[in-house]
Amino acid sequence: MALKFNLMFPMRAVKHYPRWIEGNSLATMARVVEDAGFDALSMSEHPYPDKEWLANGGHHAFDPFVSLSMIAAATERLRVITYVMVAGYRSPYLAAKSAASLDLLSGGRLTLGMAAGYLRTEFEALGADFTHRGRLLDEAMAAMRASWAGRDHTGERFGAVGHEALPAPLTPGGPPIWIGGNSAAARRRVAEVADGWMPMAQPEAMAKITRTPPLTDPGTLRELIADVNHRRAEVGRPPADVSFVPFESDLLRDGDTGAFRSALAPRLGTYAEAGVTWITIEPASRSFSAFVKDVTDLAELLPAR
Repeated sequence: MALKFNLMFPMRAVKHYPRWIEGNSLATMARVVEDAGFDALSMSEHPYPDKEWLANGGHHAFDPFVSLSMIAAATERLRVITYVMVAGYRSPYLAAKSAASLDLLSGGRLTLGMAAGYLRTEFEALGADFTHRGRLLDEAMAAMRASWAGRDHTGERFGAVGHEALPAPLTPGGPPIWIGGNSAAARRRVAEVADGWMPMAQPEAMAKITRTPPLTDPGTLRELIADVNHRRAEVGRPPADVSFVPFESDLLRDGDTGAFRSALAPRLGTYAEAGVTWITIEPASRSFSAFVKDVTDLAELLPAR
């Protein structure tokens, strides 16, 4: 199966968006990505991060459902991906309503990337439960799928009987759920209940911040994917979709798409053989004009359509 390519909206652009967009619009940006041949466009989530985290490499983000709805309305075939929605930041029934609405109105083009989250201060600011975030993610997925299917959910935290949420999502069973993170719990969710995985390349320093294992080389990535897919096969499930921001992405930090393309192109086969099905690329474009050029250049990595 040929690799697919997801373009992540530049996280650094959000802070300076009125200047960054240069009089254009998010809709225009989305059409640039679609016309270049990418398969998906994604948005991250950080509704209320603390200033210390922002000063040490953190970033702002649009509301993913609002921004992805605008993107879906402006395009015809691009999938839209939450990369990632933190489950504990909202009621699963509100999340299910947003996801079902976006899936239906986009013609079934939503992929719901979800994660437990790691930024304690943001949880606290939002009145969310950081300590039990993993357990709440597990139940949130069950509650959301029950909502989409019109079933009652009797879980410990989100039990609700005798309710209904319409309209239902267009995608049967609801949009595919991909799980972000490297932890053993994240891999368990992918093996047992989710549809895809978004492992994260990270050195030891970043691993301490996210409280998840480091991931620094293709060999380890291959082993982790093989283990997840083996566990899926044991319970009769097909291999998972795996979206990965490649190790070579450090080369994009200074905006050098040429060096990044040169480094990544010969290794795309290695990623595919490791079990990666989606390559996610986030350009470091400092303006909309630069973004158009960067997307055009990065599209040289895409297979012929």
